[in-house]
Amino acid sequence: MFLTLMLLRNSIPGKQWIGKHRRPRAVTWQMIRNTVKHLERERANEYWISRPYMTPEQEYCHAAERRAENWTKIKEAKFCNFPKHKNMTDHLSHLNITKTWSS
Repeated sequence: MFLTLMLLRNSIPGKQWIGKHRRPRAVTWQMIRNTVKHLERERANEYWISRPYMTPEQEYCHAAERRAENWTKIKEAKFCNFPKHKNMTDHLSHLNITKTWSS
């Protein structure tokens, strides 16, 4: 019994490509090439990220005017559909029934 289990242990139980006891994939030259390209691209990105475009003094409040203009545009767009102001007499004019035509 133990000899049979020992001899038949080479098979992979269940699906061969997924799970805890899966068949390992062979590493090809394309995989190595893609990994190297990915690492080189990452290295280039880190190089450019490590050098800032602006100094902290230049960066401080550099977009304040643009942000203020955008805010005023948003505010104007919000209030353009707002109804005009009305007086209390306009609201309560339907209650004025004692007034005659000839006054």
